[in-house]
Amino acid sequence: MILDRLSVINFKNICEEQLSMSQGINCFVGDNGAGKTNILDAVHYLSMARSMHTITDTQSVRHGEEGFIIDGRFTRDDERCEQIVCSYTRRSGKTLKRNGKEYDKLSDHIGGIPIVIVSPGDTALISDSAEERRRYINRFISQTNRQYLSALIRYNTTLQERNKLLKNNPSEEMLLIYDNMLAQSAEIIFLERTKTIAALQPLVEHYYGILAQERETIGLEYRSDMQHTPLLEQLLQSRQKDFVNEYTSVGPHRDDIVFTIGDYPLRKFGSQGQQKSFLIALKLAEYTLLAQQSNEKPILLLDDLFDKLDMHRVAHLLRLVSGEMFGQIFITDCNKHRLERTLGEAGAEYKLFTIAEGKASTL
Repeated sequence: MILDRLSVINFKNICEEQLSMSQGINCFVGDNGAGKTNILDAVHYLSMARSMHTITDTQSVRHGEEGFIIDGRFTRDDERCEQIVCSYTRRSGKTLKRNGKEYDKLSDHIGGIPIVIVSPGDTALISDSAEERRRYINRFISQTNRQYLSALIRYNTTLQERNKLLKNNPSEEMLLIYDNMLAQSAEIIFLERTKTIAALQPLVEHYYGILAQERETIGLEYRSDMQHTPLLEQLLQSRQKDFVNEYTSVGPHRDDIVFTIGDYPLRKFGSQGQQKSFLIALKLAEYTLLAQQSNEKPILLLDDLFDKLDMHRVAHLLRLVSGEMFGQIFITDCNKHRLERTLGEAGAEYKLFTIAEGKASTL
């Protein structure tokens, strides 16, 4: 998947910009706050119909404007061309069009433009709650598995309705209806998460070894009560607890993924460099599975590349992603000379954009 041209109007600090991209590595350098990451976020909008940050569409509109437009021209690996336009106005909300035709549901677009992002915000996968890790695995699987995405949407909708019901002294008959609906969707979610995390494990080990050049044993472990007890049985067992708390206390929305190093929690025993190497290895493993399952090389976004990584590990990463297995790459960094030197050492060809106050220029 190649993004040939990107047009942006009134998106964050970008007034109006048109960029022609390299099919290989595209580098965006500039001071903090200049707008480097905003370029990557615009690309993310075209893939996932949302920001890569936890912000609303309204917050992505340039100050003083009514909305934004992001227009991308893509070439698929089979040479088919695609035009994706994502627009938002404060009055009408968000629309997404593919080749001029508007989607009825934004979720129908997910997976059409496969993408993987590595950013400083990934540390939340280690340091924050299980919700972050569930959100990650949901986004990942949803890009290639339409059945999973549909089951996830159904599950979340049913969960909301069941929680509302619990606040109103519901009948056992009504609860059983919701319990069966939850269980049907939960089974799909549980099985796909189990398969995906099992497939990720050896790939993460492989990439971690390349990046860190170390021999620690690292791992991912999926933890779900459904590994031991069917959800219907759990729901019956937790019935009184749910009545008291007025929410559903069991189900895939309580699952977690545990990251380990040397059989110990990565969060407590991993250094900053080890944690960063693990997260990048996780994302490269994700990239590999996405490429296999979609028959399309995803676009790879590397935001703030040198954050918590030494030059040695960055050089290993750049040599790796500049190989034939990977496709188009977008990199941001605040130090132009450092990035150029490291890319040169890796023997990688690239196109360089300098970003200042939301404007891009090339040398």
